[in-house]
Amino acid sequence: MAVVLFGMYLSWTAGRLDRLHARIDAARAALDAQLVRRASVAMELATSSLLDPAASLLLLDAAHAARQAEDEQREVAESQLSLALRAVFAEPEQVAVLVAEQGGEEAVRDLTAAVRRVPMARRFHNDAVRAARAVREHRLVRYFRLAGRAPFPMAFEMDDAPPSALTPEGAPA
Repeated sequence: MAVVLFGMYLSWTAGRLDRLHARIDAARAALDAQLVRRASVAMELATSSLLDPAASLLLLDAAHAARQAEDEQREVAESQLSLALRAVFAEPEQVAVLVAEQGGEEAVRDLTAAVRRVPMARRFHNDAVRAARAVREHRLVRYFRLAGRAPFPMAFEMDDAPPSALTPEGAPA
């Protein structure tokens, strides 16, 4: 009877681990979608002639690098895009000037939404990774190799702080 219960426990744990890995995959796909959306909105804004040429070039270069980055370099490229966004939208007055332009209000709204969604998506992904790691660290999971051949989950670490001028506290009135 104890062997049957132990087998059921191992089966339940393996199923839980499988569900956690599926949750990581879904969260990573959502994070990737939000990162691509943020880079796309930044590229659109950079090519819209609403910004000055220097800001457009800085933003376009960082957004293009983020879109083209390989997996190993993605965290660094996305962090550099965050830095570029903070440099371009450092002051609420810059955003106010942009909003005053034709089409600027919609561009700022799209960018603000994209910038706010990235930290949430990254948090969901990293929470799923943390949960899977906690299960994978159990001794029985390691001894019985319940994780199978699934790669060890890695968190996505990047600088995702939004520009102060695009946050509710720094937005122009």
